[in-house]
Amino acid sequence: MIAIDTNLLVYAHREDSEWHEPAARQIETLAQDTGAWAIPWPCIHEFLAIITHPKIYSPATPLTRALDQIEAWLESPGLALLAESDAYWPFLSETLTAGRATGARVHDARVAALCRFHGVKEIWTADRDFGRFPGVKVRNPLIAP
Repeated sequence: MIAIDTNLLVYAHREDSEWHEPAARQIETLAQDTGAWAIPWPCIHEFLAIITHPKIYSPATPLTRALDQIEAWLESPGLALLAESDAYWPFLSETLTAGRATGARVHDARVAALCRFHGVKEIWTADRDFGRFPGVKVRNPLIAP
């Protein structure tokens, strides 16, 4: 299974992003395929926080349009939403320790731990910080392999 990080969701949604076209194509391909793919819940939260923030985007995406975008992704038959459960703690603790994650990197460790917890084999992201967390292959689908 492939998981998608926040930055690719933002690029795919925001037409003013220089990476809009390739990101939108990649996510559209996943969404239309019958194979399993995933979005961690923290990435959905962060996506909403970023695209609706008027100090990040001018104009910011209206909340109704942002929610419609998420609804469109949720229609994909292969999409799984990754969430924590009672058994998640050891994965987070190990990921934080292995990646020496503190401060802002805790969010990325949370996403990486969720991926490991749910058996995700690869996370697609433009964030190089994910390479510090073992157990999940990191790939930027927006650049040549």
